[in-house]
Amino acid sequence: MERQIVDITPSCIPFEGRKRVASYARVSCEKDAMLHSLAAQIDYYRNYVSSHPEWEFAGIYADEAKTGTKDNREQFQKLLSECRAGHIDMVITKSISRLARNTVTLLSTLRELKELNVNVFFEDQGINSISDEGELLLTILASQAQEESISCSENCKWRIRKGFEQGQSSNFIMLGYRFINGRIVLVPNEAAIVEEIYNLYLSGYGPQRIANRLNEHGISTEHIKFWRYSTIRMILRNEKYVGDLLLQKTLIEDALTKKQINNDGQLPQYYVRDDHKPVISRETYAEVHDEIYHRAAKYSHRCGETNAFTGKIRCGICGKNYRRGQARGNTIWRCGTYNTRGKKYCASKAIPEETLKNCIAGALGGNAFAKDDFVNLVDHIIVETGNILRLVFKDGTEKTVFWKDHSRSESWSMEMRESARQKALERRS
Repeated sequence: MERQIVDITPSCIPFEGRKRVASYARVSCEKDAMLHSLAAQIDYYRNYVSSHPEWEFAGIYADEAKTGTKDNREQFQKLLSECRAGHIDMVITKSISRLARNTVTLLSTLRELKELNVNVFFEDQGINSISDEGELLLTILASQAQEESISCSENCKWRIRKGFEQGQSSNFIMLGYRFINGRIVLVPNEAAIVEEIYNLYLSGYGPQRIANRLNEHGISTEHIKFWRYSTIRMILRNEKYVGDLLLQKTLIEDALTKKQINNDGQLPQYYVRDDHKPVISRETYAEVHDEIYHRAAKYSHRCGETNAFTGKIRCGICGKNYRRGQARGNTIWRCGTYNTRGKKYCASKAIPEETLKNCIAGALGGNAFAKDDFVNLVDHIIVETGNILRLVFKDGTEKTVFWKDHSRSESWSMEMRESARQKALERRS
């Protein structure tokens, strides 16, 4: 009898659950037509996914007014995070250009998702990224989309630069003005804030003190919720507030990165006088700029001044670095928050530099401060409350030292003492 061998292994039919499918949509500007297109995309893909019983709807991720050459889009990054967390099995998008116009961004994203076993389906091209032939086709099409993006960017730049040649400004957002239908229109309530800033500066206030005052009085605008030094500084230097325009101050360095840099002669600039209604007079503007120059010359000796302690001293209250400064003729180190915003925001204490050196010398076992030893051994210093300095060494160990406040008389320099003596003599006479 002939022997027979029969395979009786039970057939194993794996259970496949419903595939979790999400969609991604994007428009690159805020025009009404584009936003309507985005809304239409969202509705379409919600219905499209729901029409497949084997799919489970996993959400729609949509970015408004975001360029496809960048990958720092909020919803795009959220989509990737959900894929990495294992919450999405498949992504549907209209076309390659909707997901990304940058070839490098597109391919690196798709390769990562492929490793996560997440398929991306491009509806217009009919391509599944997880298929064998998908990457080759996507590379070719993505390169084409990138070139189209660069071409579009160059056309936009050409149009804007031609406008500059004719004295026409491009769209912008700034305190006191709005750009409406190609015209710069004054916003009266914001213009009043600009006037106050200029007046405060001429009365002796610095940019940070002006910012602090506006914050403390609860003054805010549509686009400025919190005032900073840099904001005030920009306002004080902006020629638009006298009704003029300096066109092409900056330029886009690269069409893909969209990095903006200062125009330091790479392209022509154009100055338009009396273009729109001014907020301040030319006389006030000139006075402010004279004062800016005067203050810069007065304090220029502080610029670029660094020593062994720069970046090494941290506030134990707010975490900011201490800064070097002058008080009553003495060099001191003071918390950056206290220095710019005042005691209300950080109640730390200033430390005389000589006191700091003496404390560190003692902690390192020397009679005098040795800069090389400090730099080589100490990673940073934390200034705690109660006149405590916590030295954190580069080997991970720590040492605590205490410092003593100088009396007020000790903090007086010889010049200050002589000035006080002369005033006392004047009062007697």
